[in-house]
Amino acid sequence: MASSSGTTAPVFHAAGITKVYGTGPGAVRALRGVDLELPSGELVVLLGASGSGKSTLLNILGGLDRASSGSLHFYDQELTSLSDSQLTQYRRRHVGFVFQSYNLMPSLTAEENVELVTEIAEQPLAPLEALELVGLRPRREHFPAQLSGGEQQRVAIARAIAKRPTVLFCDEPTGALDSDTGRTVLRVLQDINQDLGTSVLIITHAAATAAMADRVLHFADGRIREVTLNASKRPAEEIVW
Repeated sequence: MASSSGTTAPVFHAAGITKVYGTGPGAVRALRGVDLELPSGELVVLLGASGSGKSTLLNILGGLDRASSGSLHFYDQELTSLSDSQLTQYRRRHVGFVFQSYNLMPSLTAEENVELVTEIAEQPLAPLEALELVGLRPRREHFPAQLSGGEQQRVAIARAIAKRPTVLFCDEPTGALDSDTGRTVLRVLQDINQDLGTSVLIITHAAATAAMADRVLHFADGRIREVTLNASKRPAEEIVW
């Protein structure tokens, strides 16, 4: 999306984002003032230890949760001022999610799991086209129990991209996979970013994943401590962890 000046606006711009759970002495400060600006179309890796607040930030960027304070823009739309129904529309139109748990319907085939999303999307990919993008068209009639963990995760990715999201959020997408299968999943995410132009944000504690990113956000204690840029990205096949 372009700004009024004709330049491409960042897909996200955040200033002073905080998130506090609870009140009083027992309050948990998950985010402590996050500032970020993410150019559109990048593959971004958010690195941080468990409990650092990175998943909380993903949930706020994805419209699943609200910040306690601060401002957050998706292009020129201020997300912090949206109603619940408007946030639902934002997620439906612009956001895809991939989690460590695949969240597939066990009684539906791979193709039928993808169809669940295409039925509510405005201009979706055909389910078979989405499965083709993740290399699983031949497995379209298989149920989740008949698929490996890596194949189930790729079905979950196909489901997420079938509605043509502007942004794809991935929270520990390889956390339950062995390294070889994990590289296959990362290759799919890299291809989606390069071939479809989708902005991809991968949350992980696996530092080696940073080598495949355009931009790396180093997260600790509820804040972005450092941002690094990769002059040259490594293909997912070369990632070792």
